[in-house]
Amino acid sequence: NPVSQRADASPPEVPTLRPVVVTGRALHRDAPLRSSHRLFPRGQVLHGTPSSSKISLFQQCVRALRSGLLETAGQTARQSRGLSLAQPVGQPHARSKIYVQSQGVVTVPNAAFNWNTFLHQSGINQSADNLYIFLLVCGLRQVKDPLYLVDAFSEWHREEPNVYMVIVGPEVDPVFTREVEAKVQRTLGVRLVGEMPQGDLHAALKNCFAVVNSSVSEGMSAAILEAMDLEVPVLARNIPGNAAVVKHEVTGLLFSDPQEFVHLAKRLTRDPALERDLVARGTEYVRACHSWQAERHTYQSLIRTLEGSIQD
Repeated sequence: NPVSQRADASPPEVPTLRPVVVTGRALHRDAPLRSSHRLFPRGQVLHGTPSSSKISLFQQCVRALRSGLLETAGQTARQSRGLSLAQPVGQPHARSKIYVQSQGVVTVPNAAFNWNTFLHQSGINQSADNLYIFLLVCGLRQVKDPLYLVDAFSEWHREEPNVYMVIVGPEVDPVFTREVEAKVQRTLGVRLVGEMPQGDLHAALKNCFAVVNSSVSEGMSAAILEAMDLEVPVLARNIPGNAAVVKHEVTGLLFSDPQEFVHLAKRLTRDPALERDLVARGTEYVRACHSWQAERHTYQSLIRTLEGSIQD
């Protein structure tokens, strides 16, 4: 009873509110998070490759806006330049809460990595000096479509036995992984390697001829950005997420079908000047637009903004 409290009694302890930052996936899956906006300030981060090619990061943002998830969210960060045109349908006041932050890139190749050993363990028993190795880095799931180029690449390998495609990545979808393994085992010129430590993967990227992305959908491909940072040319499937990063014949090469991929890959192997130009411009782009320091600053600002809303 407040009336009977002693004058010098300590006031009841009030719990300290802390800002909470959640990812788009967690926000949509977790009902308590969606309903807890009145208990603590919240920030939302939309990122990564959507689980379905039909659900882009842009659509995630629009869904959040329409469902009111951003009505009370302090700030939202999106890791894709392609989302800069997002139109907050029905909630124009939410625009001020949305920021586009390009993914920051840091590459640290393992100096002890042995490229020849890697090739041998991958079943490629030729001199590295005469090889053109195309690396496709992805988690093994359907949205990454790692088998998209396999048949066309194998036909090219029959013509030129010194070209290989190596698929590198962890098992994400076990059933689909078995399908990929079976296909690769019976396909000439294509190899499959499991998940690698990051330093080894960066070293492999640095040693390969080119990095390939064949995804059906991408938010912002880390492998593409890492390849550019490591001064390696990129060939990417022409989808919005990739086209937001790769400008055709400027920072990389974009293909729309397997036959075009082979045509561009052949051109790249035979045109050293094109390779040099793509590498130079790709490296310049990624270091100017994908600074890890800038990304860190964005998230620090997000936290400070949310902390400010507590004080208000």
